[in-house]
Amino acid sequence: MFYAKILAICIFLSIILAACVSSSPKRYVIADSKAYEASLFRQHCAICHGPEAEGKVLDDGRRVPSLREGDFKFKTEDEIYNQVANGGNGMTPFRDQLTERELRIMSAFVHDQLRKQ
Repeated sequence: MFYAKILAICIFLSIILAACVSSSPKRYVIADSKAYEASLFRQHCAICHGPEAEGKVLDDGRRVPSLREGDFKFKTEDEIYNQVANGGNGMTPFRDQLTERELRIMSAFVHDQLRKQ
């Protein structure tokens, strides 16, 4: 009886440990986040890039790229910052709509949160 209890405990702990180790990292969900940068994204970026930054096709047929996957034209945080601040290639510049701090936050958000997962 004693060995049966020990065996049951070992099996239970093995299952718990396996569940913790094998779980893959969760994808960042913008809609569920209460973070400031997610709020900025929802206010300024989601209208074109989609609610989860997966890109979309606008009513006029233009394709807005995904910020999560694909071959990125702007790879570094500084390149992303420049694109967000100054616009171009069909994108509206946000230099007059966001503060310097918010531009930096959004560049880091795209680079570190959306593209790393």
